[in-house]
Amino acid sequence: MRRIDSAASNPEELRLLVKRTALEDVQVSEAVAERTAKIFGKRLSPEEAVRQIIADVEAHGDAAVADYAERIDGVKLTPERFFVDDDELAEARKSVEPEALCAIRVACERVRRFHEAQLERSWWIEGPAGEILGQRVLPLERVACYVPGGRARLLSSAIMTAVPAKVAGVPDVILTTPCRSDGSVDPYVLVAAAEAGADRILKVGGAQAVAALAYGTTWIPKVDKIVGPGNIFVTLAKKLVFGRVGIDALNGPSEVVVVADEHADPAWVAADLLSQAEHDPEAAAILLVTDGGVADRVLAEIERQLVTMERREVAKESLERWGMAIVCRNLGEAIEWVNVIAPEHLELLVKDPWAVLPKVRHAGAVFLGHWSTVPMGDYIAGPNHVLPTNGTARFSSPLGVYDFVRRMSVVALSGLAVEAVGEEAKKLAVLEGLPGHAAAIDRRLGRNQA
Repeated sequence: MRRIDSAASNPEELRLLVKRTALEDVQVSEAVAERTAKIFGKRLSPEEAVRQIIADVEAHGDAAVADYAERIDGVKLTPERFFVDDDELAEARKSVEPEALCAIRVACERVRRFHEAQLERSWWIEGPAGEILGQRVLPLERVACYVPGGRARLLSSAIMTAVPAKVAGVPDVILTTPCRSDGSVDPYVLVAAAEAGADRILKVGGAQAVAALAYGTTWIPKVDKIVGPGNIFVTLAKKLVFGRVGIDALNGPSEVVVVADEHADPAWVAADLLSQAEHDPEAAAILLVTDGGVADRVLAEIERQLVTMERREVAKESLERWGMAIVCRNLGEAIEWVNVIAPEHLELLVKDPWAVLPKVRHAGAVFLGHWSTVPMGDYIAGPNHVLPTNGTARFSSPLGVYDFVRRMSVVALSGLAVEAVGEEAKKLAVLEGLPGHAAAIDRRLGRNQA
């Protein structure tokens, strides 16, 4: 993990250091590249591979989905077995211990309660000439929630995606996740999906799942929107099918920025940085401190804690690639760097975090104070953990109920209202060079020009 003194650094060079790799520039590992070559018979870039998968699924439907499930995930699935059946779910419930079920239910309830506060209502206003204007807020009819199935058992992603969809009122929520080589799905993910309210669970992952849900097949219905995080192939697939279906965002590897002052506990800071680094070699953990001594103590703690971490190789690679400790001149400069980075997660482990919060303009989620560690937000605090990454917090928001609804404008004009503002509307139509628009208004003004 690099240690950088901002006072001794060129600001532009530092800006390049904290900049994340764009989606289209991400380089897959040699092992993944070799595997891709084996699947397709030649080396393809991630985008080329995803385009091929999407084209095949669009053309051949279920047969292509089953073919890619076998070639990529090593599982033989007939279309009839794409979805989890009642017996599989019942077996999963039996295998999950009561303490785990209790934890899942507590998480579902807390996430549900937070998201219920986001519910939007339809509304109406009456204008001065008797017109009624308004907006209807309606849930989407069918959505897909993607839950990754790679390095970790991400049952929390099932909760964070399905719960807000059901709070929004979506009648058909399909949760999709890769299955294991024997065709089964991790029982904890299954139970979490069921408790979160998923109506169906699809045992297919990867770009082939995204393509099938975007275009529809005989056995897999087309959805209105696909949400949730995934690897680069899933993310590229979401990007390429956007327009055919809605998507929430192009989620990248996890990120955390921790702002710490002399009041922060170095052991806690180190643990929080490592908790994000263990996600993925591409995850970023950045420390912004106001004192070089704090940086040194945290870096020493990271070395100590790494020794006993189960996922230390992943965390070590992440820290070597993306980790950095930046010693800032003062707290104000630290927050300036926060707004430049626009991190997915931001921890303010400082004396008065509430005083600092108004200065934070760009972050996906902000954790205030020493007790507010990101992992609590990942699982059980309540707010959504599907967050904007890679600097997109400048213009994007966490996943929420608002992602599962659409808004419909309603206009009910009276004759009096047309009389009141019709001439102005007609003038604007003429200015835009659209005489047919003006004529339609004129007919209602009683001036038939036919």
